[in-house]
Amino acid sequence: MASDTADSALTLQGRRAVVTGASRGIGRSVALALALAGADVAVTARTESELEALAEEIRGLGRQALPVACDVTDQAQVQRMADTVYLGLQRVDILVNNAGASGSSKFITHDDELWHRMLAMNMTSVYYVTKAFAPAMVSQHYGRIIMMASIAARTGARYIAAYTAAKHGVLGLTRALAAELGPAGVTVNAICPGYVDTPMTANTIANMTRLTRMTEEQARQTLEKMSPQQRLVTPDEVARIAVFLAQEASGSINGQAINIDGGGVMS
Repeated sequence: MASDTADSALTLQGRRAVVTGASRGIGRSVALALALAGADVAVTARTESELEALAEEIRGLGRQALPVACDVTDQAQVQRMADTVYLGLQRVDILVNNAGASGSSKFITHDDELWHRMLAMNMTSVYYVTKAFAPAMVSQHYGRIIMMASIAARTGARYIAAYTAAKHGVLGLTRALAAELGPAGVTVNAICPGYVDTPMTANTIANMTRLTRMTEEQARQTLEKMSPQQRLVTPDEVARIAVFLAQEASGSINGQAINIDGGGVMS
């Protein structure tokens, strides 16, 4: 009997999840990992064709999939997306705030538009999406909210002032909501990856080659050397932590920031 109880706490069977920024990279891996663990998954991003392809993969795993195109920086679109998700799934138990974007610039020549765009895409969007789903989680006395922050939420680095400020904001929001929503049975945690082998990191490498004399391989090696493991993190490694935090067995983990960077930042 004890074994059956443990097994039920480690599965997501019967749970319903939403993943933002799900069409590629970390979000795609998280959506598939949640489905493999037993959850039905609503996936959202801006590119409808990629969402449809992902939804077909999820259905191939025997789970319900609901693709909903949405620009999460637009509050009205977020609310329409949430309404569509609740209509299709009836309830939401797990929210993974993964949507985001990177951008870099020297601060002295920093463009104001880049500042506003980084905050909108990486922090304000998280506020909009969480606000759309948290009330129902509180009402049902159960929820798992997972913020995809970054190691940039734990430390600073050159040329990414706006991105770093936004990700620090996400971590602050995580901790505030963990304190506020925890008594209602809703946990809020953050995952803080280092550089992950995704299209976003490929864009970072391309930007490095544009701004410096480095080749693409040299730029990639520069990022790899930031980790004591001398490699990029894989999307699947991040996805497995998201599944762990989504489980019932993780109910006492709340307000935490989990680094996934090979030991580059040990705090």
